[in-house]
Amino acid sequence: MMKMTLTRRAFTAAAVAAMSLGTPALADGHQQLDSIHFLIPGGAGGGWDGTARGTGEALTESGIVGTASYENMSGGGGGVAIGFLIENADSQHGTLMVNSTPIVIRSLTGVFPHNFRDLTLVAGTIGDYAAVVVNTDSDIQDMGGLLEAFRGDMQGTAIGGGSVPGGLDHVVTAMVMQAAGEDPLGVNYIPYDAGGAAMAALLSGEIAALTTGFSEAVDLANAGEVRIIGVTSDDRVDAYPDAPTMMEQGIDTTFVNWRGFFGAPGMPDETADAYRSALAAMYETDEWEEVRARNGWVNIHNSGDDFLTFLEAQEQEIGDLMRTLGFL
Repeated sequence: MMKMTLTRRAFTAAAVAAMSLGTPALADGHQQLDSIHFLIPGGAGGGWDGTARGTGEALTESGIVGTASYENMSGGGGGVAIGFLIENADSQHGTLMVNSTPIVIRSLTGVFPHNFRDLTLVAGTIGDYAAVVVNTDSDIQDMGGLLEAFRGDMQGTAIGGGSVPGGLDHVVTAMVMQAAGEDPLGVNYIPYDAGGAAMAALLSGEIAALTTGFSEAVDLANAGEVRIIGVTSDDRVDAYPDAPTMMEQGIDTTFVNWRGFFGAPGMPDETADAYRSALAAMYETDEWEEVRARNGWVNIHNSGDDFLTFLEAQEQEIGDLMRTLGFL
């Protein structure tokens, strides 16, 4: 059985510069920014959406930021939002765009012409495990059941994801299937626009299973709508301890998807540093811990230059993995 492992590296957050935006702070110095506008490159209900809104919740509830607003801009596997941020850079200095591993994958595969180097790197903030889920009405109870169905009818056992072919959910699906001894290129992968649409397809019976972010799966599992049959963590996650890991089911693979925030190209250093300072302060709040624990996220904080180092290393690692899997 081949082991396909893509793990997070341990990073120590660099000391962030003191906030120097022209916005007034409260007398106790707690509020650092008046407002943040979050640009979300996918639809409602996906991992990007949950990360942006959870981060905004923690920042505003803790008082670090006065108000947060949100804008969903789907299309092009995230490329529409990236293009918008670049083309309107001068007017977007109050905007943070959430993104994750797909910004690396999609530039490698040529889905869009831009990559992370075309943006202002603010900070990586969290990691989210991947999960495979089925409808609670499904006869499939675990990964063994999914593999049995797949072997019996490869085309009829469609597995969906909230990303384009060759995107993150597809890569994770292929990684898991290869580690289980199956042909990753034989998977009938059905792409959807973000996690919400993919989850709707699962619930309607269009697909047999869905690969998605663990935090997205937890919400619907708690609502009794899906069954989580495998998580790409080393150990069971406290946010939903009933979900078995791939490892304990004999599928030797782990994966964690980072998520973080980017600014428009040309963002002034003092503005970017103010965002970095606010995000760094967020980790010390009870409001953030509540959001993090609820979603089963892992704290992965890479700020500024550390974020660039992390992304360049992942670009090399994922490129090697995708070539192994036949996607490049």
